[in-house]
Amino acid sequence: MKYRWSIAPAQAALAAALARQHGISPLLAQCLLNRGHSEPEAVERFLEPRLRHLADPFALPNMAVAVDRLFAARERGEPVVIFGDYDVDGVTSTALLLEVLRKLGWSVDYYLPHRMDEGYGLSQDGVENCLQKFPATKLLLAVDCGSTAVATIAWLGQRSVDVLVLDHHQVSDPPPSALALVNPHVAGSTPIGNFQELCSAGLAFKLAHALVKRGRELQLSEFLAYDVRPLLDLVALGTIADLVPLTGENRLLVTAGLERLNSTRRPGLLALKSAAGIEGSIGTYEVGFQLGPRLNAAGRLENAAEALQLLLAPDLAKAEPIARNLDARNRERQAIERTITQEVTGAIRARFDPVRDYVIVEGQLLWHIGVVGIVASRVMREFYRPTLILGGDAEQWRGSGRSIEGFDLAAALRECNDLLIRHGGHAMAAGITIAPDFVEAFRERLNGIARRTLRPDQLLPVLKLDAEVTLGDLTVERLGELDRLAPTGQGNPGLQFCATGLRLHRAPMRMGKEQQHLKLFVTDGDDVREAVWWNVPKDYVVPPAFDIAFVPEVNEYRDQRNVQLKINDLRPC
Repeated sequence: MKYRWSIAPAQAALAAALARQHGISPLLAQCLLNRGHSEPEAVERFLEPRLRHLADPFALPNMAVAVDRLFAARERGEPVVIFGDYDVDGVTSTALLLEVLRKLGWSVDYYLPHRMDEGYGLSQDGVENCLQKFPATKLLLAVDCGSTAVATIAWLGQRSVDVLVLDHHQVSDPPPSALALVNPHVAGSTPIGNFQELCSAGLAFKLAHALVKRGRELQLSEFLAYDVRPLLDLVALGTIADLVPLTGENRLLVTAGLERLNSTRRPGLLALKSAAGIEGSIGTYEVGFQLGPRLNAAGRLENAAEALQLLLAPDLAKAEPIARNLDARNRERQAIERTITQEVTGAIRARFDPVRDYVIVEGQLLWHIGVVGIVASRVMREFYRPTLILGGDAEQWRGSGRSIEGFDLAAALRECNDLLIRHGGHAMAAGITIAPDFVEAFRERLNGIARRTLRPDQLLPVLKLDAEVTLGDLTVERLGELDRLAPTGQGNPGLQFCATGLRLHRAPMRMGKEQQHLKLFVTDGDDVREAVWWNVPKDYVVPPAFDIAFVPEVNEYRDQRNVQLKINDLRPC
């Protein structure tokens, strides 16, 4: 067994009541209960997400101050500079705000930092270069960054530059002295819509909505006719790619955003879809694994300006060459990532001690800092340990970390503050800058924190299973109903079930170029289902009786639709 199985407690009576109230199956009702939805209104909003349920954007902390300052700039013809970030969330946020502000009468430009030269966020180098490019700047809007930039924002204040911060990352203590810090995590603020996990693309949409509301109150003609809904394709991209929970406000935005994304006329997205080879509909998988990585590729290797230019491209003639170039950069990024991943995993296996090593910290001179986050994700999944991968030069290494459930990486980094040049992020993902001489001490400190925080059993990945089912429960029609849980992703996981006491209906079949996969036909005595299991050792022998944890899927072959089970784990019964 590769995983720790965690089956959600069956709530038969509650599920039956919920099923009657909403005209749904008890299985769908159980899945809703597992996701924390038991009240009729909450269930209705989850199953039928509508934009009208979005909270007032002015409920966000300091939104009114930001809107007032932006309108003052508009009235005076004062230029606004958007200082963005180089990931998909930062680029989509910047594109969205450029589109809105330019359309509605602002004089606006943008600056995206160079990952290698200027580092993450509102860095001193980045801001100085921004002001050199735009010397008349008196209002800077920092997007997807700035919540910990205390020194930089103070420096800007000394030069009479007002700073508005629109961000979702953790806020420093003390917070930066921005004119307006629009961040759901500002201390003492009321959670918007009881939900604090908007990414910056969601916050950019909220700012656009607030600006349009204010303009309509002032009876300004451009605002009366302006519709913010076509911006939701960008919001869906940024939200899914940034791995924020697809619940609450994010579920509303992404559901509507995916509809827009599938019917978008935005030339850059049409060109990107073509470059990625997407022919069917776009869902969370296509955004997360096909569109997002290509938009990220430019910023990971150099500068994200190309990704932004693609999103803003006025026609296909301008968009298609950029999309092809981003596709090529993504292939280059994948090659670099594969090489570093092989080096990292080789180094770890040579000395990994599962009893001692609760956290993995690996760094090497010249590892490309643009891909260390992806490498950290891969290493974390393979070894299931909080992981930080570092790269850089002789003076400073920069790195990205990914965590596991139960270990707040951002909080742990705060306990290592004296060893780090800078750090920031979330419980599950964070970034650091460190002097190479301190890496060993940092590794020891983090491991000490993890040994104090984590139990040994938490170092085995968890399979969270929605229910134990019979094979007869899984019909094509039932899976169609369960699709109402979509869009799934972070915070709203895809369906996983288990079935117990199974046997083989007939002999297994090997599949794949190297015969590395297994196809099983399993039965519980009443029904038979086809199951596939990827990457099974060639000497593996299926036990006589077994339980499986799996994802149910509808498989279409020769115009026939059948239920197929994708096995995640199998254990003897």
